[in-house]
Amino acid sequence: MTNTDKLVLVTGGSGFVGGHCIARLLQKGYNVRTTLRSLEGKGKITAALTANGITSFDNLSFMEAELTKDDNWEEVMKGCNYVLSVASPVFFDMPKDENEAIRPALEGITRILKFARNAGVKRVVMTSNFGAVGFSQTDKGRETTEADWTDPDLKGLSIYEKSKLLAERAAWEFITREGGSLEFTTINPVAIFGPPLNEHVSGSFDILKHMLDGTWKVVPPIPLNIVDVRDVADLHIRAMENPGANGQRFIASADGQISMPEIAAFLKKTRPEAAEKVSAKTVPTFVIKLSALFNAQAKQGAMFINMNRKVSNAKAKNILGWEPIASQEETILASVDSMIKFNLINKNNNADKNN
Repeated sequence: MTNTDKLVLVTGGSGFVGGHCIARLLQKGYNVRTTLRSLEGKGKITAALTANGITSFDNLSFMEAELTKDDNWEEVMKGCNYVLSVASPVFFDMPKDENEAIRPALEGITRILKFARNAGVKRVVMTSNFGAVGFSQTDKGRETTEADWTDPDLKGLSIYEKSKLLAERAAWEFITREGGSLEFTTINPVAIFGPPLNEHVSGSFDILKHMLDGTWKVVPPIPLNIVDVRDVADLHIRAMENPGANGQRFIASADGQISMPEIAAFLKKTRPEAAEKVSAKTVPTFVIKLSALFNAQAKQGAMFINMNRKVSNAKAKNILGWEPIASQEETILASVDSMIKFNLINKNNNADKNN
């Protein structure tokens, strides 16, 4: 069976990662179906794809479906060989009650897996999160790997990260308990940057935005692992195609790490006009740790400082033959240039909390 004979469903086609997955699949000759909460968004996706070199949409179709409802999912899954489960339930304001975020996330992935199994789909690749892997791994004497799991009761863990963590756990439990012959793989990206197809970016872009627009008067001394969105899309498709990926988790991360102060200095050097408001001051680490005793935002900052940033991407390289296409610096520059292009620095950007 050739790629042109295979149908791949991408949930959340309007998202930052979902759009890149669709573009890559079309380039590889697959038939692609994507879900939207409303078909009114179809034109925006095709416009973004056109602007990024996709010239034919004969192999792309759209269907309405929501993760919070069973409606249409049976029809959506018909004939699909693979599913890239990229979308998560959308919250325009994150609920204060964590159960309001966690329950839809758990039910959403369970719904995808149930309908995929019933339709005879071969494999589902789920976009999870590094927050499900390494946030409570503080042993800096070893690498963080896919064998690690974040403690859901970790202080500083956001409701969003906790919902992604518990959703992935629920997905693996479903596969074990009632998945039948359905194959399953997860991709666990660190902070996702890189060039968006349009103005729709990931929540990670808030870091750059707060630096560039002067919101941060001082830069927190937090180390980061980052990954290019093009590499994340590539990993999804490799995990879909490779027989050895079944039953595996894959961390999506570029090599090494980079700190927020290093990013700030890099931006001042390489994009001085855009970085005029970037602060050269850094918050002392002890101030964040002290503030964490009574401030929720500082508590999250302390968690990021304490966690191990020696993150291994060896599994993706060894099993999937994957290599990052961009260095951390190249990815950051591509992100900033896109923010300038789409005028995202001095206004509220359309951040995609689900990648």
